[in-house]
Amino acid sequence: MRPPDYPSSDAAKWSQVDAWLAEKLVSEEPDLKHTLANNANHGLPAIDVSALQGKMLALLVKMTRAVRVLEIGTLGGYSTIWMVKALPHNGIVTTIEFNPHHADVARQNIANAGLTARVELLTGAALDVLPGLSPPFDLIFIDADKVNNPRYLAWAIKLSRQGTVIVGDNVVRGGGVIDPENHDPNVQGLRDFIQMIAEDDQLEATAIQTVGEKGWDGFVMALVNT
Repeated sequence: MRPPDYPSSDAAKWSQVDAWLAEKLVSEEPDLKHTLANNANHGLPAIDVSALQGKMLALLVKMTRAVRVLEIGTLGGYSTIWMVKALPHNGIVTTIEFNPHHADVARQNIANAGLTARVELLTGAALDVLPGLSPPFDLIFIDADKVNNPRYLAWAIKLSRQGTVIVGDNVVRGGGVIDPENHDPNVQGLRDFIQMIAEDDQLEATAIQTVGEKGWDGFVMALVNT
């Protein structure tokens, strides 16, 4: 059990339920397990999506029949690998990572999975990289610094088409997102992110709270309608 991002007295049970569900529903292949182990060996923070969440992203890729996926925030490539495995053979994931060390570890993991040719890993600040990308992407996963989520959303919309799905992770933060007096820049960024989605007529969205091995958090999912 990894330490949850947002602890609770029920965290151990949440983690046990996650483990049971993953055992029943998720076939975590050796290269995915290797990725988590290699991340830990290289000192990366244990903030990857869970196996169940990775499988959810893979299913979204398949359900949307995505060919081009954009990921903002690679870390060690765990979620990247989940998504690229779900793509058709001509599909590609473009993923952006700010931290050069994290990007190097992600390249190792992607190569170990035999997926280098199907992943475009770009290193640098996402707000510097995004203007150089060509639209449209079919699925966009936002999972980087939350302070810049509103700016990432603006770029995600520019890089979308009608029918693109945008997923934002870690939007609940142990309930912190509802507190207007919480001065954590990440919380403020997420509040602005959600407000932007709510006010944009191009988007149709929902959000889901989650509990599990990562504690109490959640994600938002938006469909680009126009």
